Amino acid sequence: MREMLADVHSPAEGWAYRLLQRSDLPQMQWNVRLLDPTGKLLGIPDGWLDDVALAWQIDSLEYHLSPADYALTVRRHTAMTAAGIVVVHTLPSQLRTEPQEVLAELRNAYQQALHRPRPPVTAVTRIK
Repeated sequence: MREMLADVHSPAEGWAYRLLQRSDLPQMQWNVRLLDPTGKLLGIPDGWLDDVALAWQIDSLEYHLSPADYALTVRRHTAMTAAGIVVVHTLPSQLRTEPQEVLAELRNAYQQALHRPRPPVTAVTRIK
């Protein structure tokens, strides 16, 4: 129920949510819309740390398999990175087989994001 209330959408996001719950990292918002200063959509990352503008993408082949879906993923990643967002990509299998490595990557990215000015992006959560 907590995952549903947190706006977690897939089994892989659920694994990520539970992994993060057991970590020392700040808790994320899930599936928020990221907007640039003009209101243009940059992307909808799976996880988001607003205080440091860090996005976490769980990149599953089943959702990114077609050329069009993959192209959209690449464009969204490029837009978020160009806007100054630190983006971490994780495969669902890594959540199961390498959880400590995933957490180490997130910790490193968090430290990187923490030590630079936060970019002027806005996160919009879904109204519940």
